[in-house]
Formats: sequence, structure tokens, C-alpha cells
Amino acid sequence: MPALRFFVSGLTILLATIAPCPLSADAGFDDALRWRNVGPFRGGRTRAIAGVPSQPNVFYMAQVNGGVFKTTDYGRTWQPIFDDQPTGSVGAIAVSISNPEIVYVGSGEGLHRPDLSIGDGIYKSTDAGKTWTHLGLRDGQQVAQLAVDPRNPDRFLVAVAGHPYGPNEERGIFRSLDGGKTFEKVLYRDENTNGTNGGIFKSTDGGKTWNQLRQGLPEKIVQANLAVAPSSLKTLLATVKTLVASNIFRSEDGGESWFKTTDDLRPSAGIGGGELPVVRFDPTNPSIVYSASVVCWKSIDGGKTWDGWRGAPGGDDYQNIWINQDNSNIILLGSDQGAIITVNGGQSWSSWYNQPTAQLYHVSADNALPYRLYSGQQESGSVGIASRGNDGAITFRDWHPVAAEEYGYVVADPLDPDVIYGGKLTRYDRRTDQAQGILPVPLRSPDFRMLRTQPVVFSPVDPHLLFFSGNTLWQTRNGGRNWQQISPDLTRKTYELPASIGKYRADPSAVAKQRGVIYTVAPSPLDVNRIWCGTDDGLIHLTTNGGKTWNDVTPPAISAWQKISIIDASHFDPNAAYAAVNTLRLDDIRPHIYRTHDGGKTWAEIVHGISEGQTVNVVREDTQRKGLLFAGTERSVYVSLDGGDNWEPLRLNMPATSIRDLVIKEDDLAVATHGRGFWILDNITPLRQLTKDQRNTVLFKPQTALHIRWSLNTDTPLPPDEPAGENPPDGAMIDYFLTEESPVTLEIKDN
Repeated sequence: MPALRFFVSGLTILLATIAPCPLSADAGFDDALRWRNVGPFRGGRTRAIAGVPSQPNVFYMAQVNGGVFKTTDYGRTWQPIFDDQPTGSVGAIAVSISNPEIVYVGSGEGLHRPDLSIGDGIYKSTDAGKTWTHLGLRDGQQVAQLAVDPRNPDRFLVAVAGHPYGPNEERGIFRSLDGGKTFEKVLYRDENTNGTNGGIFKSTDGGKTWNQLRQGLPEKIVQANLAVAPSSLKTLLATVKTLVASNIFRSEDGGESWFKTTDDLRPSAGIGGGELPVVRFDPTNPSIVYSASVVCWKSIDGGKTWDGWRGAPGGDDYQNIWINQDNSNIILLGSDQGAIITVNGGQSWSSWYNQPTAQLYHVSADNALPYRLYSGQQESGSVGIASRGNDGAITFRDWHPVAAEEYGYVVADPLDPDVIYGGKLTRYDRRTDQAQGILPVPLRSPDFRMLRTQPVVFSPVDPHLLFFSGNTLWQTRNGGRNWQQISPDLTRKTYELPASIGKYRADPSAVAKQRGVIYTVAPSPLDVNRIWCGTDDGLIHLTTNGGKTWNDVTPPAISAWQKISIIDASHFDPNAAYAAVNTLRLDDIRPHIYRTHDGGKTWAEIVHGISEGQTVNVVREDTQRKGLLFAGTERSVYVSLDGGDNWEPLRLNMPATSIRDLVIKEDDLAVATHGRGFWILDNITPLRQLTKDQRNTVLFKPQTALHIRWSLNTDTPLPPDEPAGENPPDGAMIDYFLTEESPVTLEIKDN
């Protein structure tokens, strides 16, 4: 029962005979529907990096939730090599020096940040990334480091950070002696997050036993990063963090004693997300050391004095360093803006504007032609990008920042696509490139709280009506010149501490207090006075009179610390709504979507068909067909044809990555991923016509086609290796469904 798509360009009569392929698992539309990557080509946070000393042109990198990429041309172009795997969250990469065909990947970001994504263990390639095999440690969720024996690729160590929001046994240092067939836990504290129970340890028997090194180091270590000088194996460097401070320490006797190298606090300062800097030695000179911090620092006197080596202008928050052991002028840096390479000791660098690994939070579309997509981009700012480029592809000419901060929502004025609102909170005019701050309250206070991602939403009924929320909901009808508060504080005043906190229940930071915000706002497309609000501490409220009164309509199953990620108000029934609930902070990675048909009096959980192990970030109802729903999880898009009773994957050709938001724009489905930029599924009209139990051969009614020139460029075209997003297909799209495999003839006539 295959579904196929046929493309027609021009107004000629065409005859086609097609041999269809079998129905796929992804809703039966693998041959008819296809995602296209829009961009932007501006790199995202990259922690996992590796090079190949014997192949100086070859490097690997993994954006923390974008999968693994490989370059064979010193970073001129990067190709994804992990897109067919079930996870895109990666914390570590290691290439065997003795056999560079063997590559290990540790999944799970490995950085404890509020926007993290988890992984599912260790992967291995024996053909330099062409194919992959899953090895184990599936419950580790976060892999921070990998180390491979330089003489034996079957011997390697894994640093497993464990569950980011709860205790679990599969954490600590694991060792494999057989290429990953088996693992043994060789260093372990307890099942809880380490807290101040960290330290620096040493093994002298290949990782079988370990001793903690203490002399000269502070007590109650929270975090430590370590480097060993390749040319002097008793020389070590470490960045060490306690609850009080972080410093750089050095040892000249194999770690038996340590001393602080400098009073300069800059090279040991934690970067934006709080990560402790990674330090590295020059492979031939132990006096030359590097520290990846807010900028990348360099010292030529063993860490006593430091100079900025790579930083603003040119990026910030450097995450990792790899130096070629055979040529120290070849260095790979991972930063919050992507991966860059130098082959001349830092005099010049490759670009990160060639990596489609943007971490986006939300997506909206304006009313221009072609429409543009908008979002904040983690680590970089904001982006507004055309869904179709005029030069045959979506190039750097087709996107631009829109003066919103890196976190959260960005939306265009429905009546003027050149005016854009976003972040917390700006109004930007594309014609003048000027932006103005328009927050309802100029400064934060206990009565006006905001977190990273605050909703900025226009009413679908009244295009003049714009909403913004902190812990309270505000509205404006004149572009933010004047604001009206239309809700009280809708968050929890107190709550029970979750069981997943474990032994840290008594920690002062865990004291229950009112700290939540309104995390999602859903104005009804049918009634201007009906507005749904969901908080990041697990409450749903509804007003039916424009904010004069509010009712708590939270489902009984929802508790504190369950984040109401997205609410979508129905386009067909004013009493219906859908809520995506993310429970990762409770150490619960099951999917949760709720549906109501009676204004929130009762709710049903609707997740049948969504795989376990992936939280849900977004649910949306189609604007044209009642019962057609789309959901975005930490790994994929899902579709339901029956109002959420049953779901099927709609991943198709998209890599596994965190789907943070999606929007239906006319006949297209656009998604914002947190690691692979924007993607568009063109022309979902066949999904609007498909029945749940399709049994008959059918020719679906085509969407209205627009005749648009493939390219308007009159000058020399861009080089073929210049990074660019993909334009939509040209011409009309004709979709049909077959009940059995057989040749098909399509006859297309004028008039």
C-alpha cells in the first residue's frame, strides 16, 4: 500500500509509468513526503571533537544534539555521518590512533545545562563513520569523555555522567577490553549526582583500580578537567572547581602533588553554561598549554601567564580542544558556535558558517511570500530565514539576525512581516535594522519573573493583539508601547519536592519557593477572549473572558516540576486543547500529551504509538483537518490521524534530533530542532486526505501550485560546495495511494 509523490513542472502533457515501493513504517509516506533542511548554516554548541593525526585533513565533530559530522577537507565542508541512528545527542568522540577506521561515539550531551538532551549509550564504527553499531551503557544517558588506548583500539574508557535529574547505577568510569562487547565499572562513587563528592583519580594498572590524588588540591571538588602532557607523562594540568572558586593546578610528579599555577582567574573561569574549562598541552612542549574558556587562552610558561589566543571577535565559550600530535599547528576547536580548524597555529581558521547545527527553541512563520521562519538560536542570537531562496537554494543571502536574544520565541507582526518581536523583549524593524526594548516592566523583580524562554504570541483572531508572559500574562495592542497585565501570578506558590532529588532534598537550593513562569500561551483561534496558559512548574489555567478571571484546569496527573511545554488551542472546538508535558526534570523520559474536549474539566493522556524514552516538547493541531495532529519529541516528529488516539512516526529522512517546536504554515509543516536548524515538510495535503485505515486506491486532490522561477540569479552562481539550505520542489505535486503494487500511468493535460 505505497503512497507516492510525482512532480510536474510547466504546463505540458506528461505520461509516466511508476513502479511503486512498499509502504514504509513512517505513516506509509516514505516515498511521498520528504523533509528538507532549511538552515541556517551557523554552527551550534559543539563539545565532542576529534581528529586523525595520520590523516591531517580528517576531523570529526558532534554538535551536542545534531549528530556526528566529518570533514575530509580541513573543515571547508562538513558531512553528517550519524543521521540514521536513533539519537543525535552526543557528548564525546574518540578515534583510534593505531587504527583510525575505528571511531567511538558517546551519546548524551555530557553537559548539565537546562536545554540538554540525553543519549542512549556507546556507538562504534569500524569503517571511519560509514556504519555504526550500538555497544551498550544505554542507561548512562550522558557520556562526557572517551579515551582509547593508542596502541590497542579494543581497550577504551568511558566517563558516564549518568541521569542528569536523578540517581542511577550506570554512572562512573567504565572500561572495555574487547572493543565494547562488554563493559566493567571500574570507578564509582554512588548512584547520585556527585555534587561535592568529586576529585582527581589515578590508576597504574590500566584502569582496574584507582586512587584519589589529594596533595595540593582543594577539598569538596565539584568538577575537574585533566590533561597529561604527551611529551612529559608526569606533567599534568587540571582545572578544578569547588563551590567557592575554580583554579588551574599543575603537577610535575604524575599527580602525587599539585600547585596552583596562576592568580589569573580568567583561564579557569566557567563559560556561559557553567562548564569548567578544558585544558590541553602542546604535544611537544609541556610549557605551552591552552584553556578553552570564554575565550581560548594560551600560556607559553606552563600556565603562569595567559593571553587570549582565540575569542571575540570570533566567537565565545570554547568547549574543547584537539591538537594533532604530529603537527601542533593543526588544532580543532569546539565552541558554542561550532567547530573550527587551524593549520597554521591559529593565524587563520575555517568557518563555522558551514554547519547546519543551529539549536533553535521555537518556530514561527510570517505572512511574506515566500514565508520566513523565525527563532532564537542558542549561543548565537536570532534568525529569520526564507523558506525559499531566489537563487536556486537558501543561501547566506536569505537569512539575517532579527535583534532578538538567543533564547526563545520570535514572531513577526501578522500585518507587517518586516516588524518582528522576540526574546525578552524587542521590536525589530527589518527596513531600518533598528530594535527597541519593549518589556512590560523594565526590570525583573520577585513580582516579575522571567526565565530563558518566554512566550511571545499574537492572537490568531485579532492580529493587533500581542501577548507576552513572565509569571504573569500581559497584552498590548500597539506594538508594546503600552501593556496591560491580564492575569495574576499563575505559578505554584509551593510544592512537594520530587523524589528524584534523593539525598539532595536538604540542600538549600532545593527549598520550595515560588519560582515558576508561564511557559506557554495558547490564544484560541475561535474566540479572542479564550486563552490557555501553562507553566514550567506544572499548572494549566484557562480564561474565557480575556483575562478577567482564570480557572485552574490542570490535569490531576500533573505534578510540580512537570513542564507544560506547549499548549495548542483547537481550531475546530473552543473547548478543546492539547498539552505537551516534558517531565525530564523528574527523571521521567516517558512521552506525555494530554487532550481535553470540555474546557479542561477532564483530560485524557494520548501517547499510544510514541516510543518510550523520548519526552514530548510540542503538540499542534492541523489548521485544516480536524483530528490531524503533529507532535515533536526529543528524537522525532509524530503524526496522528485520529485526534491523538494513535501516533505514527513521521521522521522519514530527518536525522534524530530534539524537536522543540513545530508550526503548520498553509500546506507546509515547519519544525525547529535544537541541534539541526529548521526543517520543512512541504505539502501535507495528502495527510489531510488520508484516512486512518486507507483501503482504496486514491488520487489525492493536489494543492494549488505556484509557478516560481527556479533561480533569479543573473550573476555568477555560488560554488557548489557553498553551504545552502534546500529549496522546495518546483512545479506541481501529485500524490496518490495504491492498495497494491502495480504499474501506474498518470496522464496530465492542459485544462
